[in-house]
This record gives sequence, structure tokens and C-alpha cells, in this order.
Amino acid sequence: MIGWLAVLVVAIVLVIQVIPVERNVSTVPPGQSFEKTEKVPANVAAILKVSCYDCHSNNSRYPWYSELQPGAWFMAQHIKKGRDELNFDEFNNYSKRRKKAKIKSIISQIEKDEMPLRSYRMMHGNARLSADEKKELLDFFRDNEYSK
Repeated sequence: MIGWLAVLVVAIVLVIQVIPVERNVSTVPPGQSFEKTEKVPANVAAILKVSCYDCHSNNSRYPWYSELQPGAWFMAQHIKKGRDELNFDEFNNYSKRRKKAKIKSIISQIEKDEMPLRSYRMMHGNARLSADEKKELLDFFRDNEYSK
């Protein structure tokens, strides 16, 4: 009985590997809109690219494990949720009120160490924000016209 159950589980795992997952890839360079309209300094842009854009832009980098189900489904859903919450590539299309709310939320989440998410940092060690990187981001966002 256990043998058949193991065969069934392996068969299911193999079958779900062929179910495609939509990729978050745009023809627009990552961060272009936000970086240009908000005059983002190069040091801040570099931090955003490594720690934020995979979930909060129209371009995500996909590691090898994103090809394996059910992890790929989890990742696709995570990216969609992140983009729905804040999309730096769409930031210029937000209303002034929404921009203001997003900037305040960014500041709050950086201060509380809520972003990047812990699950993301576990798999992407380079996304962890050092104290200096947090300060650079906070200084930039606090000086942003929408944070006042």
C-alpha cells in the first residue's frame, strides 16, 4: 500500500511540473519610470533593484528553484501580490494621494524591518538591508516630495 502511495505522490509531483506559470517580465527596463520621475540617486536605485524590484516592479529575476512546482506557484502569487501593493514601474501613473500613501508606507515598513519580507531575505541574502542601506533609503524617501 505504501509503495502505491509513493508512486502516486511522485507521479503528481512530476505532472504538476508541466503546468506553466506566468512570468513577470516586461519590455520596459526595470525601475525606469520611478528612477526617472523621482530622480533616484544611483546608490538608492541599486538598493531598490536588489531588495525591492523582484516583487515591486514589472520585471522579476527568477532563480533556478522558480522552475519547480509548487514553489513556482507560490512565487508567482507572491510577486503578483507585491506588484498589486506597490509597483515602482507604475508609480508615475499613481495619483498624488496614492503616491503619498505609498511613500509613507515604504518609510514605515523599512523602519519596522518589514520589507523586504523575511521569506524573501531567507532565499536572497543580498536583499537584506544593512543599517547604512536602510538609512540611505529612508533619507531618500523622507526627502521625497510625497512624504511631506
